[in-house]
Amino acid sequence: MATSPYPEPKSSGLPESKLSSLYEWLDERLSLTEIGAFARHKTVPQHKQSFWYYWGGISLFLFILQLLTGILLLVYFRPGKEAFESVRQITYDVEFGWLIRSAHSWSANLMVFAVFVHMFSAFFMKAYRKPREFGWWSGLGLPGLVLVFGFSGYLLPMDELSYFATKVGLQIPDMIPGIGPVITALIRGGPDVGEATVQRFFALHVVVLPLLFLPVLMFHLYLVQKHGNAVPPCVEELPAAERRSIPFFPNFLAMDLAMWLIALNVVTILATLFPWDLGSPANALSPTPNGIHPEWYVAIRSS
Repeated sequence: MATSPYPEPKSSGLPESKLSSLYEWLDERLSLTEIGAFARHKTVPQHKQSFWYYWGGISLFLFILQLLTGILLLVYFRPGKEAFESVRQITYDVEFGWLIRSAHSWSANLMVFAVFVHMFSAFFMKAYRKPREFGWWSGLGLPGLVLVFGFSGYLLPMDELSYFATKVGLQIPDMIPGIGPVITALIRGGPDVGEATVQRFFALHVVVLPLLFLPVLMFHLYLVQKHGNAVPPCVEELPAAERRSIPFFPNFLAMDLAMWLIALNVVTILATLFPWDLGSPANALSPTPNGIHPEWYVAIRSS
């Protein structure tokens, strides 16, 4: 075979050398090799109830969507006297503001639903048993914080529905014997729902609750990684040779991301076809309209 008279160009290897050096530098500080080894060896149980594992990831995705849309809303929202006017501007004047607000509201409701589905599925799989007690307790704390997230954010538009629904919802802590009226007055910031209440709910919604929620969420995710996914008792009774599992990366992660995409599509469709409405400004002197009540996840109705 004839050889070419021209010498083959030699590869300098400079890009590969730089990438290798960069990886070694990062690996020394972030232990990337250990993280990669953990991801390659982590598995997820595979059985008839495996579908319920995805609800934890869906809840996490909806929370991330809440953070992103909430940050965008913060650019224009003004708590206090101008709360309603700022929300009106977001809804009708800011370009695509109605879409961001609708996505934030719909994802909040869907997040409450997803978190409770995840909690009950974990309960029926008996994920509260040894050694997952702390994972279960932290998981119970997250739905409680999510409910407070939803309730505190519901008042911020300060329209007629949110105003009177908040007054009805504040009857819940008011019913606590002894300290109930004190807690309610502290939350309201006065004898009735008003400007001070909006400012306190705003601080609670965007500062206090995230500072509480994020550490609990990180602790919960750490325990899930440490102890793995719980399996139903019927699967535990099977011999070890008959239990099936799939690699977390890339098999389960790919399915989890597909569920995130489905959740994003659901939020987009709801926010587009059923945009979140804004009622008339709140008027403390007007009588409470019939049928006013907080969101569906607050179990109280006006009398």
